[in-house]
Amino acid sequence: MFRTENGRLVREYDHERLWIEPWGEHSLRIRASYAEITYDDWALMPATQHRSEIMIDEEAATIVNGKIKAEIKRSGQILFYNQDGKLLLKETEKTYQLKYGGRELKAVPGGSDFSVKLRLESKPSEKLFGMGQYQHTFLNLKGCTLDLTHRNSQVSVPFVLSSEGYGFLWHNPAIGEVHFSLNGTQWHAPSTKQLDYWITAGDTPAEIEETYSAVTGRVPMMPEYGMGFWQCKLRYRTQEELLQVAREYKRRELPIDVIVIDFFHWTNQGDWKFDPQYWPDPEAMVRELQEMGIELMVSVWPTVQTESENYLYMIEKGYLLRSDRGVRTQFQFLGENAIFDATHPQARTFLWEMIKKNYYDKGIRIFWLDEAEPELSVYDHDIYRYHIGSSQQVGNIYPQKFSQTLYEGMAAAGQTHIINLVRTAWAGSQRYGALVWSGDIHSSFKVLGMQVRAGLNMAIAGIPWWTTDIGGFHGGDPQDSSFRECIIRWFQYGALCPVFRLHGDRVPFIAPSGTKGGGVCGSGSDNEVWSYGDEAYEIFKKYLHLRERLKPYISDIMRAAHEQGTPPMRPLFYDFPQDEEAWNIDDQYMFGPDLLVAPVLFEGERKRSVYLPLGSAWINAYSSERFQGGQTIIVEAPLEQIPLFTRDDAELPILG
Repeated sequence: MFRTENGRLVREYDHERLWIEPWGEHSLRIRASYAEITYDDWALMPATQHRSEIMIDEEAATIVNGKIKAEIKRSGQILFYNQDGKLLLKETEKTYQLKYGGRELKAVPGGSDFSVKLRLESKPSEKLFGMGQYQHTFLNLKGCTLDLTHRNSQVSVPFVLSSEGYGFLWHNPAIGEVHFSLNGTQWHAPSTKQLDYWITAGDTPAEIEETYSAVTGRVPMMPEYGMGFWQCKLRYRTQEELLQVAREYKRRELPIDVIVIDFFHWTNQGDWKFDPQYWPDPEAMVRELQEMGIELMVSVWPTVQTESENYLYMIEKGYLLRSDRGVRTQFQFLGENAIFDATHPQARTFLWEMIKKNYYDKGIRIFWLDEAEPELSVYDHDIYRYHIGSSQQVGNIYPQKFSQTLYEGMAAAGQTHIINLVRTAWAGSQRYGALVWSGDIHSSFKVLGMQVRAGLNMAIAGIPWWTTDIGGFHGGDPQDSSFRECIIRWFQYGALCPVFRLHGDRVPFIAPSGTKGGGVCGSGSDNEVWSYGDEAYEIFKKYLHLRERLKPYISDIMRAAHEQGTPPMRPLFYDFPQDEEAWNIDDQYMFGPDLLVAPVLFEGERKRSVYLPLGSAWINAYSSERFQGGQTIIVEAPLEQIPLFTRDDAELPILG
C-alpha cells in the first residue's frame, strides 16, 4: 500500500495512485489519479531538492518537509500538521455513509478524464484570503463560493492563505468552482486528468507568501518608468492627438512616465500593426516621446478577424483556438474573430515575430495584453479546444501563456526589466512580468470599494503588480460634480497602488471617424488630469507630485517583490499578524512596510475611522500627531486628503 519512490511517498490502493512529495521549503505537492499521473507543472517551478523524512507502518505513513507534515491513514485520508503538531487541514474522512471521503475522482463517460472533487475539513473561525480578483465586497473569503474561471474583471488565481497558518494552491487550470463553507472547503473540476494541489505551512503570512512566490516564480524588477504616472483613455485615435496630450503634460510640468495607445490603432484585429492613415510615423512618435522621458505602451489583442492578413495562415498552422462544435467565430466585436492560441509554442513564436517587427523594432518596450481571459462570446468551455487540451480542462492557463508570449520574446531581445499590462492572470503569471488591472468596471463609489478588496486579494494570490482604472472604466461624466468627487477619491487611492494609471471610457461618446481600420471605433471624452475642473486639477497635481516623491520608497518595495515575493500593497494582517483586529480590517492596507493607507470610499465622506495596528506607533502624515497602535481613531478627510499614517520610525516624504 505505502512505499517510497524518488523521495516521494506513494500510496497505491484499488487503482488509485497517490503521490506526496516535497516541493519548496516547508511545502508538499499532492497528486492522485486512477490513470497515469502527469508531470504537468502548470504554475509550479521545477522542484528543488529538499530532504524529507518518510516513515511507514501498516496503519499510516508520514512525510515531513521542514515545518509541514502529512499523514496518510490506511483508509487513505490525508491530514496536515505544522512543526508544533497543530492540525492545519485534513481531508474529509471516508465513511460508509459518505462513501467518497476527501478525494473523489469519477470517470467522465466516453473519455479518459475525471470529474474531481477535494473535500477538506476546516475551522468555522478561520479566515481565508487570496484567490485573485472577484467583484464583490469581501476580503475574507470564508463563506464564499467562487467560480474558477476568468471573465472581464474576474481573475481566478486559486491560491488561498489561511489565518490558521497554511497556504494552499489548487494546481489545476480546469474550469471549476470552490466552496469555502463554514464546515469545510470543496474544490471541484468537472473535467481534468488528476487531482493536484500544493500546500505550505508558515509561522507568518509573510513566510507563507514568500514560499509560495518561490515555487511559482517572482516578478522581475519593475522598470523605473513603471513606478510613475501612466496616462490612458478610451482611446487616442491618432498619432497627433496622443502627442498633443504628452506635450501638454510637459508644458504644465506634470510628472508622466507612460502614455498608452489603446485598441483599434490597427488595420484589422490580428494584423498587429499600426494603421498608417492614423499613425503615419510610429518611429518619430516614439523618439519624441522618449525625448520627453515618456514610454509608449501599445494594446495587443489576441483576436484574429476573418479579414486579417494572418487569418488563413494561422488556421493552416493550427495557431487559432478551435471550436469542436458550431461556428469558428469565438468573439464578435467590430468583426468576426477567432482567438490566438497562446498554449501553442509555435503560435507564441509567430505572434512575437509580428509584435517585434511592427512595434518592438520601432522602439516600443511595454505592451497592453487586453482581452486576455480570453473574452469569448459564449462561455461554454466544452466547445473550445486549445493545442494542449480542451478549454474545460486547461482554459484558466490562457492568460499566463499570453503573458509568457511577450515576456520570452522581450527577454530574448535583451530586455531585462519587463512589465506588460494584462487583463487576467493565473498562478505563475507574475514571473512573466504581468501587471494585472481590474478590468472594465463601473465608475462609482461602490465599485471603488470593491477594488480595494480585490487588489488586496490579488496581492495575497501572488500577483504583486496590480492596478485599477482610476475613475472606473464604464461611464463617468467629467462635467458631473458627483463623478468628479468619485474620481478625486479614486485618484488618491490610485497614487498609492503598485501602478498609478488613469483610464476610462468617459461620456459623452465620440463617434467613429471612418469606415475601416483605425477609424471604425469611436472614443470616450477627454480623460486627462485637466479634464475635471480646477478643483480636481489642483488635487490631482498634489498626488502626481506625491507619487514622484515616493519613488525611492516605491523602488525599495518593488525590489522586495522581485527578491522576496513581498506584495507592495497588502492587508494589515500581513505586517501585523499578532494583532487579531488587523485580520478583520478590509478597507485599509499597507503600501510597503511603513505607509498605512485608508481610502475614502463613500460620497460626501469628510471623516473616517482608521484602525492603527498594534505593534507600532503611528504618525498622521498631515498633522504629525503621534498615536499608539491598537486603537481606532476618527480622522479628518477633506476632499484633498486621503488619510495616511506612517510608522513613527519611518521617514517618508509625504507632504514635501
